[in-house]
Amino acid sequence: MEPVTQPPKHRVVIIGGGFGGLYAAQSLKNADVDVTLIDKRNFHLFQPLLYQVATGNLSPADISSPLRSILSRQKNVRVLMEEATDIDPETQQVMTSRGAIPYDSLIVATGVSHHYFGNDQWKDDAPGLKTIEDAIEMRRRIFSAFEAAEKETDPEKRKALLTFVVVGGGPTGVELAGAIAELANHTLKQDFRSIDTTEAQILLIEGLDRVLPPYPADLSVKAAESLTKLGVTVRTKTKVTQIDGDNLTLEYDETRETISAKTILWAAGVKASGVGRVISDRTGASLDRVGRVMVESDLSVPNHPSIFVIGDLAHCADPEGKPYPGVAPVAMQEGKYVARLIKARLSGQSLPRFLYKEFGSLAVIGQNAAVANLGGVHLSGFIAWFIWIVAHIYFLIEFDNKLVVMIQWVWNYVTRSRGARIITDTTLVPGESPSVRSRKEEPVNV
Repeated sequence: MEPVTQPPKHRVVIIGGGFGGLYAAQSLKNADVDVTLIDKRNFHLFQPLLYQVATGNLSPADISSPLRSILSRQKNVRVLMEEATDIDPETQQVMTSRGAIPYDSLIVATGVSHHYFGNDQWKDDAPGLKTIEDAIEMRRRIFSAFEAAEKETDPEKRKALLTFVVVGGGPTGVELAGAIAELANHTLKQDFRSIDTTEAQILLIEGLDRVLPPYPADLSVKAAESLTKLGVTVRTKTKVTQIDGDNLTLEYDETRETISAKTILWAAGVKASGVGRVISDRTGASLDRVGRVMVESDLSVPNHPSIFVIGDLAHCADPEGKPYPGVAPVAMQEGKYVARLIKARLSGQSLPRFLYKEFGSLAVIGQNAAVANLGGVHLSGFIAWFIWIVAHIYFLIEFDNKLVVMIQWVWNYVTRSRGARIITDTTLVPGESPSVRSRKEEPVNV
């Protein structure tokens, strides 16, 4: 009697190990499918806390977890450290530098990158904050500026070294500006002998009429007041028109102003990853103005029901036609939804449209200072800050990260100290980017 051959399992390929991709993989744990998770990094990054790495509050390992470790007990998942370069919807394959990977269902969750609104030449002078490398580079610039100011005798140069500009008044910009102000006014206050760090100028630039534009207006006011108390100068209705090395040109009320600042940090916008363009070219899907894929209500690509786009790369509209925000909770819920939908389809069923259930939004300004919108309940101050602490510890992926971060935050709260104030590249001068250094080191043909 011939042995009975089992039909091949449904193959799910996930591109991207961020919140959307990871939650999709975890939600397929008990499904009769084979999952392949592809990411060019070997770790999941808790992006909401990147600014704390940039300002020396946490170390990179505190907010990163190896993907293989997270999924080690999930035997139907294979993790590949690889970069997806193309997809072929006709043959249902994902192309990588090492060959093709076939799929029956494809989930794309590759996220977003910095958006300089047509001024990509600014990226060396004003780095953004999306990766561990970005955070380490920001940390180097911030702490190198204080170190250089300690040695500088020229008052104007010292002023430029102690001027920090954050462009963009959204949650990342607000949190970054508040953290730098706490550094200058508390953490570093007793550490230097030739400079007074409290004289540092921290400017937060926002083009709209208030910081935290997606939040209710009263919370924007509270956030601006808390920033001002910390020593941050908030400049709204102000646009950046030029960044040239240490010089930043601002425009407001038909007035132009140039500011000298050694440290300029970008938090003003995002654009979709290049995979969005690949999907558009291969499937005919439309992209929105920042390159996100316009998906159906079940997060599938139009006319390609086996391809799903989730997280920040997806432009998914709610029943009123408003796109869901590019935040971690949306990506988490989308990942879980697509996993449920795949399992339902394998049973010959389907699911109603994806609906994001919003539990609230939180933004921290500094110690004991935050704002929260929880189901229409507006909170600020210590209560909002405490909720922010609990929420972020809860959503950290692995237990050791939760424990380390909790202990670190308790210690920082008691001592106002930050133990991760490490400058890792001393070959660069403050304000100089690695690309500038590499150009200097290029050989000269004689």
